Amino acid sequence: MLRARTCLGGMVTAPHHLAAESGAQVLREGGNAIEAMIAAAATIAVTYPHMNSIGGDGFWLIALPGRPPIGVQACGPAVALATPQFYSGDEAIPSRGPRAALTVAGAVAGWAEAFALAQGEGGRLPISALLADAIGHAREGVPVAHSLASRIERKWDELEGVPGFQETYAATGRPAEGAIFKQPKLAATLAQLAEAGLDDFYRGDLARQFASGLEAAGSPLRLGDLEAYRAVRADPLSLGLKGGTIFNMPPPTQGITSMMILGIFERLGVTEADGFAHVHALIEATKRAFIYRNAHLGDPSRMDPAWRNWLADDLLRAEAAAIDLARAAPWPPPSQPGDTVWLGAADREGRVVSYIQSLYWEFGSGFVVPETGVVWQNRGVSFGLRGGPNALEPGRFPMHTLNPALARLEDGRTLAYGTMGGDGQPQTQAAIYSRHVMFGQDMQAAVTAPRWALGRRWGNEPMNLKVESRFPPDFVNALVKAGHDLDVVEPFDELMGHAGMVSIDDRGVISGAADPRADGTCASV
Repeated sequence: MLRARTCLGGMVTAPHHLAAESGAQVLREGGNAIEAMIAAAATIAVTYPHMNSIGGDGFWLIALPGRPPIGVQACGPAVALATPQFYSGDEAIPSRGPRAALTVAGAVAGWAEAFALAQGEGGRLPISALLADAIGHAREGVPVAHSLASRIERKWDELEGVPGFQETYAATGRPAEGAIFKQPKLAATLAQLAEAGLDDFYRGDLARQFASGLEAAGSPLRLGDLEAYRAVRADPLSLGLKGGTIFNMPPPTQGITSMMILGIFERLGVTEADGFAHVHALIEATKRAFIYRNAHLGDPSRMDPAWRNWLADDLLRAEAAAIDLARAAPWPPPSQPGDTVWLGAADREGRVVSYIQSLYWEFGSGFVVPETGVVWQNRGVSFGLRGGPNALEPGRFPMHTLNPALARLEDGRTLAYGTMGGDGQPQTQAAIYSRHVMFGQDMQAAVTAPRWALGRRWGNEPMNLKVESRFPPDFVNALVKAGHDLDVVEPFDELMGHAGMVSIDDRGVISGAADPRADGTCASV
């Protein structure tokens, strides 16, 4: 039987085992969970470059013992020159190439803000120590994971002509699984951050290198955009459920969407996991929550203030009452692809971190800033050129699918959980949380069990329901009879997300789970 891993000294869970080990090593050296997460985040930017990069964004939820959780918003806005006029010759914002690189990359600024929090918690390890593993892996190389090899193969025709992509990821041909992949330029960039400090990314030699390379290639980003940027702390949203209180990040993330799904689902009265009632109810709750997200979610300064009522009991009850527990509702299809990494950490003092880091699409813009090894995100493709809740405007934040989740449970545990997967993120969060917390499944069993995802995964695929083939045929037939338009996919399809969970209880026992759909593990002390 699948069981969560447990320990007393500390644990990091990540979708690549080397990232988890980097974090665990920091814990062994006396670092805290926040420091461990910075190390893990740096390493996974090297080992999983298709899913995330230091040229992307990040969001943190940090639980400190006896205090309310702290959020860190490390997402970049549209730059000053990113106007509809800049894209006047385009039907839509380009999804690849330098012109897709139109938002500031916030991840490293988030590391800096988290580092300041870590020091306030007694952290004493320097940034150079936290980045050491990542620098070594980039310089010496790592074996190519199956996930990376398959994504390069899948997206080669789309990305091979983007400046810097081929020379960075396939200098001697497309890398096969298990081949040694070195990134010397990225190693040098990380070494510069270790020596000069994280601020160099925005207001130093690296900033000038990024700005000149992006401008020369045709991006609207300039040095002033980097110099003006800071990550900020943000108060998380919270929602009380039976069994505990969940927390997530506010807009521009879809954290409120993840919370709405669970709030609606709880009011439907489902009593057991993984049968038709459970999965159907979560799918239908997802549809109700996505209606709000698709119509309204974006930069919170531009949203109708009514979004603050989306977690109100009367609204959640009304949405639950609109669900037919026997039939699938007509579905307004979401369209938010995404590639991301979620990581969790807990230390022996009770600190728990839920962190997510992303490029948006796989390999983001695909554009690698010359001589840096850094691929820049394409998060700005979320903007529209013709109005709506995400109309392009300088200084505006795009809607983010990223959302790290956290919970403080009535049984005394603090739980971090999350996943990658764009539209799939809130759905997988709901699946693993409901299985584990609401229905008592073991943490690892909840992560490993078959999953589903509503929405398009890639390209021109149907925007319908996908279910893994490990669900019994009778269950799949019941979904079809209820009116769900679905396709059955591979048994451990990584496009169902790379989920994970980590918790600490009031005895100090730390438990964790990693997703068999990824290349990760739970590394413990």
